[in-house]
Amino acid sequence: MKKAEVERLAQPDYWDEKYTAEGATKSFDWFRDFQSLKPFFAKHMPDKAARILHLGCGNSTLSADLANEGYTDQVMVDFSEVIIAQMKERHPEMVWQVMDVREMKYGDAEFDLTIDKGTLDAMLSGSLWDLEDLVRENTTRYIDEVARVLKPGGTFLYITYRQPHFIKPIITRDKVWPDFQIESLQAEGGMFEYFGFVMTKLR
Repeated sequence: MKKAEVERLAQPDYWDEKYTAEGATKSFDWFRDFQSLKPFFAKHMPDKAARILHLGCGNSTLSADLANEGYTDQVMVDFSEVIIAQMKERHPEMVWQVMDVREMKYGDAEFDLTIDKGTLDAMLSGSLWDLEDLVRENTTRYIDEVARVLKPGGTFLYITYRQPHFIKPIITRDKVWPDFQIESLQAEGGMFEYFGFVMTKLR
């Protein structure tokens, strides 16, 4: 992927145009729907009173699905003003905020749980063996911000189709979560294998 294309994907204008073209009623869930991932979430989200941050929420139904399961303290952020306006209209009872996940406006240690379902993947392009400088900068800023806003003892859940050996160097933070779990999320009979990363911040 050319540098100009990498830079474009990192800009909200690209996503504003995309969401405007798709319309306000469409929903899209990257990497499996809620029902197929429900066991993973139930296993790693035992506290329904947890304060949850959705990182790059897009127009996924995940936050509404979790609300239906009893998770009521959720905040959804995306840097696309278009999608946040659409989602506010669709679910006015929920909290939607325009924000760049690489530079969040929250204080340190505000959230018990953070969820990424496709956001980091959208930042990855080109060779994953040797990341381009801009990709490395964007992903480093992002993961550092996630670590900052997460409470000690809090959990970062990340769902991806990328192979773990590519992802580990990007998300590893030895002083924050020295180790983490990786679970295969492949559905029975499914063609693609997805992975759930579970990072717990040191207390």
